[in-house]
Amino acid sequence: MQRLPVITAFGGFNPAGRSSFHRGYKRLVLDNLGAAERTDVLSDLAALMGLRTGDAAQGALSAELETQVLQGTLVRELESRFYDYRKCHFHQAADLKSENGFTFEMSARQLPTPLPEDWKVEPLDTGRVRVHAASLSVMLDSHREISVASAGQLPTGFEPGQQYNSRFHPRGLQLAILGASDAVQSLGIDWEQVAEKAGPDKISVYASSAMSQLDTNGNGGLLQSRLRGGRVSSKQLALGLTSMPADFVNAYVLGSVGTTGAVAGACATYLYNLRAAVEDIRCGRARVAVVGAAEAPLVPEVVDGYATMGALANLDGLRKIFGDEIDFRRASRPFGDNCGFTLGEGTQWVVLMDDELALELGAPIHGAVANVFVNADGPKKSISAPGPGNYLTVARAMAEARAILGEDSLRQRSFVQAHGSSTPQNRVTESAIFDRLAGAFGIEKWPVCAVKAFVGHTVAAASGDQLISSLGIFNRGILPGITTIDRIADDVHHEHLNLSMSHVERDPESLDVAFLNSKGFGGNNATASVLAPHITQKMLAKRHGEHAMTAYRKRSEAPAERAATYDARASRGDLNAIYRFGEGLIDEAGIALDGSSMTLPGVAGSVSLPDENPFSDMV
Repeated sequence: MQRLPVITAFGGFNPAGRSSFHRGYKRLVLDNLGAAERTDVLSDLAALMGLRTGDAAQGALSAELETQVLQGTLVRELESRFYDYRKCHFHQAADLKSENGFTFEMSARQLPTPLPEDWKVEPLDTGRVRVHAASLSVMLDSHREISVASAGQLPTGFEPGQQYNSRFHPRGLQLAILGASDAVQSLGIDWEQVAEKAGPDKISVYASSAMSQLDTNGNGGLLQSRLRGGRVSSKQLALGLTSMPADFVNAYVLGSVGTTGAVAGACATYLYNLRAAVEDIRCGRARVAVVGAAEAPLVPEVVDGYATMGALANLDGLRKIFGDEIDFRRASRPFGDNCGFTLGEGTQWVVLMDDELALELGAPIHGAVANVFVNADGPKKSISAPGPGNYLTVARAMAEARAILGEDSLRQRSFVQAHGSSTPQNRVTESAIFDRLAGAFGIEKWPVCAVKAFVGHTVAAASGDQLISSLGIFNRGILPGITTIDRIADDVHHEHLNLSMSHVERDPESLDVAFLNSKGFGGNNATASVLAPHITQKMLAKRHGEHAMTAYRKRSEAPAERAATYDARASRGDLNAIYRFGEGLIDEAGIALDGSSMTLPGVAGSVSLPDENPFSDMV
């Protein structure tokens, strides 16, 4: 009997806003919400964006303020807080020559080492020198347009680094701290209580970025410093590592001494980390697993790199679709006429618990992750080209879900979250996979969602966006349509698919399982199966009995109230981010140990040391 990984909390931030309590999801389907619910979503965003604060953050927005909120969220034209794409700074190399050479003055401290052979240096007063040179090789300050003008940006005015003492933290790590904090606080249970019940060695954290931290406080600044004439800081290399989201959350949000890992798999990074967590829970290696990813790729070098590959929607490509009046809000166009994907920034986190612990703590039940399947593509002719591995991951996930839930759930009560990157190649290859497998499994009109249409491609966090959107669908029953396109492209395979261009409303209890699909550069394919909360509760009742479920419902009331208190506070703009730098340090001198156990001061409980031979049949 394997333990079921139950989703007990979730949180994060992306271009749709805050993820906890389905708020970001509701921004996607805003047009299908009632007036009161719509006002609540917009008010929450206005507070997050700093447009309204405190008690004044509640209530209906003026028409002008509502427009400001709507225009400052989701995919849109790149804002200058990142850089000016029309006039992006770069250095132009030049070799200068003159018949009479060059004479100039400079500080003696700025002289290069060694001096060029054709330089003659004459000392002057006050620490300056006069230089005579026959020729000069220089780097001239210049500006040029980067032809990528759209991006999935955090809501305008929301700066994650302003929410806690984030000095010298790269933007990706700022996002990780805020996202994990949002998820933990949405649980409604003190983390110390969770750690005490689970045991310090039974908590796992798996999180990563795919691109590493590439702004000036991370690897970007590290690699640029010499060429810019600056100096490397003592923090840039360490803070630039792809493992830092997991490391920061372990140290400064959870204070955890449990298992940690950072699995990177290009665009499938989130699902790779989710797979590690699910395996820990299912086999009993961990009772709690925190899973996340954070990516902040909106820096010129990253955009330049993807643009040079021809992967991004650029101005010329968008003009062919829209004409001279480009609609940047519709730049990300999965399965429609498109010209490349749109980069986005974001972070997403979930807290998984084994089924027994979730019931014991009265934790919220938002669903469960049945499994995550990973397969490579085999031989490749291009690092970015798709391959057959994704057929395997999707088929395996569908087959296992059928075995768990039955034919009817798979055929009539499932939907798929497409990778939907918005490239011409993806729309053909991914739709072919879904269409062929839907036919093979007897599915006639399989609902396909594509969250990148709204938030762009957040790279490592991309499947986290899919997961958070799926939890919203299970809660609210509205399947987000691909609203950024007017028609399905002619080369898309959709005989057995329902690629709706408008939101589709369903009874939430008519949806049993979601499939999250991801395709990454290098042959990184992953597909997860996520069970709806009503299915999860039925499974728990069958395993633990109705008496246990009745007791659970009673225990769940207090966490629900505490979680709602956090949501109300956050909706007034007070995120109260958890960041415990230097707090609760463990005095190693106070560690008590013997041959069978170890007790850590300041950490709940003790750790039992292994005493069984796992290879007893071989020794």
